[in-house]
Formats: sequence, structure tokens, C-alpha cells
Amino acid sequence: MAKPVILAVDDDASVLEAVVQDLRRKFGVNYRILRAASGQAALDTCVQLQQRGDAIALFLSDQRMPGMSGVDFLERAQKLYPDAKRALLTAYADTEAAIRAINSAKIHYYLTKPWDPPEEQLYPVLDDLLENWNQGYKPPFEGLRVVGPRWSLEDHLVREFLSRNQVPYVWVDPERDGQAFDLLARYKLDDSRLPAVLFPDGAALVQPTQQQLAEKVGLRTQAASEFYDLVVVGGGPAGLGAAVYGTSEGLHTLVVEPDAPGGQAGSSSKIENYLGFPSGLSGADLARRAYAQASRFKAEFLTQCVTGVRAADQYRIVRTGDGREVSCRVCLIATGVNYRRLEAPGIDRLTGMGVYYGAALVEARSCSEEEVFIVGGANSAGQAAMHFSKYASQVTILVRAESLEKSMSKYLIDQIAQTSNITVQTHSQVVEAMGQSRLECLRIRNSGKEEVRPASALFIFIGAAPTTDWLPGEIMRDPNGFILSGPDLKVENKLPRVWKEDREPFLLETSMPGIFVAGDVRHGSVKRVASAVGEGSIAVQFMHQYLARF
Repeated sequence: MAKPVILAVDDDASVLEAVVQDLRRKFGVNYRILRAASGQAALDTCVQLQQRGDAIALFLSDQRMPGMSGVDFLERAQKLYPDAKRALLTAYADTEAAIRAINSAKIHYYLTKPWDPPEEQLYPVLDDLLENWNQGYKPPFEGLRVVGPRWSLEDHLVREFLSRNQVPYVWVDPERDGQAFDLLARYKLDDSRLPAVLFPDGAALVQPTQQQLAEKVGLRTQAASEFYDLVVVGGGPAGLGAAVYGTSEGLHTLVVEPDAPGGQAGSSSKIENYLGFPSGLSGADLARRAYAQASRFKAEFLTQCVTGVRAADQYRIVRTGDGREVSCRVCLIATGVNYRRLEAPGIDRLTGMGVYYGAALVEARSCSEEEVFIVGGANSAGQAAMHFSKYASQVTILVRAESLEKSMSKYLIDQIAQTSNITVQTHSQVVEAMGQSRLECLRIRNSGKEEVRPASALFIFIGAAPTTDWLPGEIMRDPNGFILSGPDLKVENKLPRVWKEDREPFLLETSMPGIFVAGDVRHGSVKRVASAVGEGSIAVQFMHQYLARF
């Protein structure tokens, strides 16, 4: 395979030479660095590369060029290579135009000239863009394959786990692709026992558990040490925030997450109101970046569930799903929330067979030209609706309320209103899901009247249910299961019963000293990604204050 291409475009020969030299010095090992002296010449190069089947990873174009501006070139190049990253070189005076071009040409970044030194002004930006591109780049595949029918809960769970953990694979549906049976025969497997996960080394897992799959794909399932300064339970935005700040400030940190980094937010198709990302980013992308950042600071990640936590003198003991225990000086609970179950006939029976909780982005392409329903009126439902509208012929959002105004951000409401194949149906709820081996239709009640609508997929985003039953009684919760901390312990009049310290609890400290809480699982939290990240980082500061007492 030829190396992916970085294409630099500038009509000024001396500037173009400087750009190319800087690019070759940093990226020449992994990329081919090509140049063009005009927008038209660059487009001609793109056509030639496309005909040869070569990939372009990055366009780096000057703005002020005669005949065709940089923005015009990038708009046209986007049609040839829509996945390539696009960066604009501007003079200081062009900054405002570059910002506007983020919308018109979908520019990922703009750089002002001069960029010296490149180690500070150029390379970090391009490193980030190229890393992002590589995550989505799919060269000819020679790796892991999943063979399983679409309308199977087990198949859905396998694909969801691999996708959320950034493990590349190809899905082969035996109901649509005859290649599935050839693959199974090659691995000497029975087509009656699916899903099967086929590895390039000849190994296979049939109907694997999540732990078996995690071990085989190389995820850590056993802690490397028996003792840590900080154990974070949950790898969502709050847990990842704590991992970054904890490790960067010298705490030996372990993050225990049963599914994948990112938590519920990791399944968001696009987050557009997170600070610093004007073009938005997916939850998976945010999780990947945070995971890489925490790992760079030497945080350890463990793919396990946590079944208990207890105090032992000044230490806290965390028990994992395999029965092992890890001790720590402080612990953070950041397990987030799950979507509440929808109580209606047929829902449980058809879960994974057309009924899904959360975005289930692995199912998006399967919904091509189908009618999709979404239940819920919060941001996660709106983000999912926008994502599925790219594939489905029709997306219908069902909400009990009279509008989306109270529960969804304005920018999402505006986007939904401008998308022709999304319909918002208010005063509506699902009362039954129907179908034999898969979801076929829904019975919907709207303002007291019922109707049956054909449906191939239903995605549920209702409420927030914390999973805190595994916690000991010493850690106080509100009637809905959310964890109390700091001043909220006093409000509930429960603190005197359990608190034995000669001090007030810290702001995010639970009723068990040394155990903190952050994110959506905390009583009174703001259900937004940015606030969860903030709480995770703030908790680390209180941990330092707690540890300073010993």
C-alpha cells in the first residue's frame, strides 16, 4: 500500500518550499508529501491520485492565490476526498474569513503565517488532525471479522463493544452476504452458533462473553498492581477527566470501566457545544482523545466491572468482577447513568433486534432507507436523530412533552427543524413494540389516539438511571439512587448517622471518607459532558486535600 498523501498548495514558491520541507522533516516517514502551485493544479493532482486509489490524509492550502482561493479549492477538494483533513494557511488579516470558512468549506483548522517555530506552531496542530484522520481511515482490510445476523442481541453487543473500544473490524451478515458461510467453513465453524469473531491468525471466538473478547483483542482485564493512589470507577467524561488530572499531578491512577472509555457520552454521534471544538466532535472521538491523554500520563485502564468497595483503615478496597481486589488511598465513583427501561409490551423481547437503548451507532448504516423512531427529548436524542437522518429515509422523534424547548439545546432544535426527513411528534409515546424475530411496527399513542406505524428501528433515550446498587450502605444515596456528597449530605439529614470525622466532608466527597463522586451519578449534577469533565478534575483537588491530612 502506498503511503497516504499530504498535499501542500501555495502559489508563492518560496513559501511552498518551506512548507514542504517542514512537512517532510516531521511526517515524511509515514506520508508522501506532494505540492501544487495553484488550486487547479492541486485538483488535477487529486484526480490522478483518486484514479490510482491513493488516499489523501491532509490538505494544507494557502488562502490568497490567484484564480482560485484556498477556501474555493478546499470546497472542491472535499467532493473528491471528503474524509481528508483540511487546513487553511492565512495571513493575520484573513483570520475572520477563515473562521467563516469553517462552515462553507468545513475547514478543520486554520493557521496564520508565519508559523515558526514549526515544533510549536505547526506540528502539534497537524499531529492532531492526522491522528484524527487515521482513526477513520480504512485501508484494505486484513483483520478481525464479525459474522452474525443483524437481528440478534448477541451480535449487536459484540459489534458495539468492538466499536466503542476502537477495535477495527468488518461485519458480515449471513442474511445478506453469502461470504459469511465461506468464512465460517474456512474456520470450521457451525453457522447455527453465531455471532462468531474471526481473527487473522486463524483463531475464532464463538458467542464470546465480553471478558473473553476483551482479553483476545488485547484489552487489560487484570490490574498490573495491587495498590494505587487513585482508583476511578467508570471511564466516562468525569472518570477520564479525573484520570488526566490525577496522573498529571502525580497520582498512580487506575481506571476501571466494563465497556469502553467515554461512557454514555461516547456513543454521541456529534457534540457541538463542547468548548474548543467549533466544528463539533463525536463522543467516540472525545473519548479517544481523553484516553490517549490519560495514557500518556501513565494512567492504567482495566476492562472490568466493579462489584464492591469498602474501607480498611485509611485505605479503600475495590473489588472487581473477577473476584480480585485492588487497594487505593482514594477512590472516585464516576459510573454515570443508564437510560431508563421503556415499559411497554414487546420492548424487552425485541431489545437488540430493532429496539436499542442509546444511539447504537453501529446500527446506523443498517438503517439505510428505513424508517427510524427515537424516543426522548434531550440532547442525546437530538444528536442521534441528526446522525440517523443521514441514512434513514425518515426519522421520527417521539416526546411526551408539548415541545423540545425545555430539554434540548437550541442549536439542536434548529438543526432538527432544518432537516427535511426528521419529524418531531409531541404528546406521543410508544405503547407496544411488535414483530416476531425483529421489530416490525410500533403502536403509538398520540394525544389519546393510537395508531400502528411500520418501524425497523427504535432508539430509546429516556431519563437517567444510576447503577449504584453495588455500593455499600455507608455510601448514602437519594431515593432515586444518585450519590449524595458534600453539602447534600446535610440536606438529607443523613450525615450524622455515618460521618465520624472531625471535619466537614469535601464538596464532592461521599459519606464514606476518601471516596468521591463526579459526573451524572452524583445527586444534583448537570447532565452535560463539560460539567462531568469539570467535576472529575475538581475532585482531584479535593483528593489532594484529603491525602494531605495523612
